[in-house]
Amino acid sequence: MKFTIRHEIRGRIRVHMAQKRMSFHQADTLLYYLYQTENVTMAKVMERTADAVICYRGDREPILRALREFSYEMVPVPDSVLEHSGREMNSRFQEKLVLKLLARMGSRLFVPAPVRAVWTGAKSVKYLAKGIGSLARGKMEVAVLDATAIGVSVIRREMETASSVMFLLGIGELLEEWTHKKSVADLARSMSFGVSQVWLVQDDKEVLVSAKSISPGDRVMVHMGNVIPFDGEVAKGEAMVNQSSLTGEPTAVRKALGSYVYAGTVVEEGEVTICVRETSGSTKFEKIVQMIEESEKMKSSMESRAEHIADRLVPYTLGGTVLTYLLTRNVTKALSVLMVDFSCALKLAMPISVLSAMREASLHHITVKGGKYLEAVAAADTIVFDKTGTLTKAQPSVAMVVPFCARSQRELLCVAACLEEHFPHSMAKAVVQAAKDQGIVHEEMHSKVEYIVAHGISSYINSSKVVIGSHHFVFEDEKCRIAPEYQEKFHELPEEYSHLYMAIDGELAAVICVEDPLRPEACRVIDRLREAGIGKVVMMTGDSQRTAAAVARKVGMDEYYSEVLPEDKAAFIGKEKDAGRTVIMVGDGINDSPALSASDAGIAISDGAEIAREIADITISADQLDELVTLKLLGDGLVRRIRMNYRFIVGFNTGLILLGVTGVLMPTTSAFLHNASTLMIGLRSMRNLLDEAEREKRYPERI
Repeated sequence: MKFTIRHEIRGRIRVHMAQKRMSFHQADTLLYYLYQTENVTMAKVMERTADAVICYRGDREPILRALREFSYEMVPVPDSVLEHSGREMNSRFQEKLVLKLLARMGSRLFVPAPVRAVWTGAKSVKYLAKGIGSLARGKMEVAVLDATAIGVSVIRREMETASSVMFLLGIGELLEEWTHKKSVADLARSMSFGVSQVWLVQDDKEVLVSAKSISPGDRVMVHMGNVIPFDGEVAKGEAMVNQSSLTGEPTAVRKALGSYVYAGTVVEEGEVTICVRETSGSTKFEKIVQMIEESEKMKSSMESRAEHIADRLVPYTLGGTVLTYLLTRNVTKALSVLMVDFSCALKLAMPISVLSAMREASLHHITVKGGKYLEAVAAADTIVFDKTGTLTKAQPSVAMVVPFCARSQRELLCVAACLEEHFPHSMAKAVVQAAKDQGIVHEEMHSKVEYIVAHGISSYINSSKVVIGSHHFVFEDEKCRIAPEYQEKFHELPEEYSHLYMAIDGELAAVICVEDPLRPEACRVIDRLREAGIGKVVMMTGDSQRTAAAVARKVGMDEYYSEVLPEDKAAFIGKEKDAGRTVIMVGDGINDSPALSASDAGIAISDGAEIAREIADITISADQLDELVTLKLLGDGLVRRIRMNYRFIVGFNTGLILLGVTGVLMPTTSAFLHNASTLMIGLRSMRNLLDEAEREKRYPERI
């Protein structure tokens, strides 16, 4: 597609597409395409001007080539992306804001003062009713102050003052609603899952098919640790299902024959066959939005404290107004106190700061499920890492298959892949991928597969029991043995690899050596986390002591623990919290779920198991761990902004009250300055905490 370069600096380019204006659909298509382009770190598309701003790392030529090759027809965009992009909502709120400003200016220029006075009086009824309603419920809220200020202004026939107060309140309400809805929509889209393939049950066999091919009435098998892709009824099996993303329930719910299950929930234990009832994703999205809006997770403790203080200050403001009048007998000075309150600014600035920070996090491929988790990250002094798929690359690969029986490597890999393909661990994916790369077709030839969390898999093939998993699981739990003639070969296994052990009928059949290289950015990220205030860095893994020690030494861990079980990780985090530490946990597997739940903020790497993403408080979908540093900086920035806003609100409004009481400022001026400062704080709170220049300075390696 033709385009022109409007502006360019290192790592950032602004282009104009060869068209006058884009539709919402076209803008969303281009944005989706840009985010699928390699090396693009952030993109923004403006439909009104047909411009696109692209931030990237490396050379610009691949970006320009991708733009030249782009056409709207060639990009298959998921329906959920187009349906819930939020672009139309943003446009609607922008128009509302512009119309409100134009109406205000037009009325002052062209509408006669008597007509404006009548209109102001009519508009004031809404605010007066809110204030009276608040008093009727026995609550002294900000609505009472708003109603009193507007009411007194109307009684004193200062209609311009009343009109200005209502206008600024209306602008504030509109901005707050816009920011809240946008942040919630962004968050809900990030939480929405994207299942591409499912296990369709046909003639008592499971067949891997595209999720798009499923219709109501089909039967789909969902194994342990996987997301339920569609609404439906349980037709077979029994499972414990985690529904917290939709219902907020903290514990898993038992689902058996005839139970109804919802898309987006996750099977924690067991497995079920569901009869699909609903394939549309829109209902799921709406449920997530509802959950976010109703959940107390949205509020950080600082935000809750600010709102609590705001409510408590209302009676003092009213009391100060009465006291000023009694001491001075001057209505003007008393009104100066009434026109200024702390509550309005506190209640506007704090939620907007939190929601804007969550929205900004989503721009960096970070999904934060609540403001209190950003606060926890800011306060964190201890971070616990899982190893496999977290500190190491998310896509380990099979280096070799070492036989310990008469079977060939291909046959052994086929058996292993047949068992592992049902489970969402990175090591399992490596085995399945290795079989695929060698052209091995592994049809279902086993009976029911039993997955033991953090241990391994057990099943039967042609009446032979097959187990695959860790050394502890195969040799200690299952009591498998090594044939005498293979003892020496076993002790000569290469130490640089992680090992998966597979035994058939109680005897070791193969060792699958998995190469799990360390992420290149791991050392850099840990150093920067320490610079950002993390005092203790710990690694916990189910891998062997030898492998764990090597990784811990390379990345510079303060402590490491090997061959640990899920409950061991959770217990360690509980112990640290009891010692007064604030702990964040980073993991990607089913075995990390208890630790993610136990931590102050659980962070899941999105390439891992669905259940980890479901339980985690924060999900990182970027392909590098650098976003952990970004997350820490966002959390620190949010806390600084909230504290700065609080100090400014208290200081500025206290100054206005003192100037009003001493007669320096008239009530109309106090009202204007107070509402203008509230609006300014709200707008300032919507700004990004991290700008691109700061990111370039902090991450020169990524540009």
